Amino acid sequence: MDALDAKYPFFATAREAVADAAVSLPELVAADAPAVERARERVERALLDGTIASESGAFPAESAYDVQAELLSYPIARILVSLLDSQPAIEKYAAAEASTAIHRIREDLATDGELRSMSTPTVDLDDVLAEFDLADAVRAEPVRPSAGAGGPAGAGAGSQSGRDPDQYWIGVGPYLRLTSPSWGPSWRLVNRALADGEVRVSREELLDALEAAIEDRVGEGLPFELAAGEGIAAELESGVADLKRLLSERTYSGPVDVVAPDLFPPCMQNLIAKTERGTDLTPPESFALMAFLVGIGMSPDEVVAFCADTSLDAEGIRYQTEYLSDDRGSQYPPPTCETLANYGICHNEDDHMQVAADPLAYYETRVEEAESVTDWREQHAAADGE
Repeated sequence: MDALDAKYPFFATAREAVADAAVSLPELVAADAPAVERARERVERALLDGTIASESGAFPAESAYDVQAELLSYPIARILVSLLDSQPAIEKYAAAEASTAIHRIREDLATDGELRSMSTPTVDLDDVLAEFDLADAVRAEPVRPSAGAGGPAGAGAGSQSGRDPDQYWIGVGPYLRLTSPSWGPSWRLVNRALADGEVRVSREELLDALEAAIEDRVGEGLPFELAAGEGIAAELESGVADLKRLLSERTYSGPVDVVAPDLFPPCMQNLIAKTERGTDLTPPESFALMAFLVGIGMSPDEVVAFCADTSLDAEGIRYQTEYLSDDRGSQYPPPTCETLANYGICHNEDDHMQVAADPLAYYETRVEEAESVTDWREQHAAADGE
């Protein structure tokens, strides 16, 4: 096992490394090895924050986990997410693995060639394309040398002066398989440059397509069929129960689409007050607050503006709210009051659990019962217009 296997555990070489190590996953789980704790963190961070990166630090040098624990956490995490018995959870998990992986790939591609050979093992674009059987389906468009760089325009790849290509051509079949028109009008085939069965894409668009390929591979074969209460499923039962309580899926009538902070549930008011005092929120607290604000119909821009004078980071807010309000149909509403109580977030002030079992239902009831409601968005717009 090496660092590259742990960095990209869905690569074929990583799977081979796990097989060659002949490590018993059931024995690791029974012993509650570091790989098991990392797997729990991997799934929880995927579902709450849209990343599988360890909170203990950047991979790999600053992480509290060694290469073996990091690599073995991946198959255990796939078992964990299978036991959640939730297709939205699987989709969110696969998307988070892919998002983190493509971020690491971008960092690898940005690494200078000399540094690449001296530091942590990295991949280049050819490695990634070969991994997904795209080596023959993708070709770089020759970079035209800039004026004064020597050689006539269009002299070919040999005149690239060390620059990476900005444009690529990908076969129509792989393009249609890896992209979706739902990504926006620019992705529709009728709006693309098309020649000789190939579609022209930018470097960033090619990386977006590779992210989709990674997501497909991570989600492939999930969920595993595991007998509940037996073997490895029984050993992981407590961790799965914690995740299910935090991510309890419920149906509700839809966004109230009015922002009235005075009518927010006590738990959400308390979290907002905490951030206004400059105190950082824990991951469960941040997830609960962001899921509530998105759940009542606030856009990422509105949440950023709403939290402008708090300890919350604007970039972090935008990332989490965009993740929660994506178009996958797999959004999670905020946890129930009971679950929030287990995390020390809800204190059942004024016995409000008798009013509703979750923050969104409580808020909807209060809005319906209020004689008049002033929307924060109207006040904010008016203040901006002054």
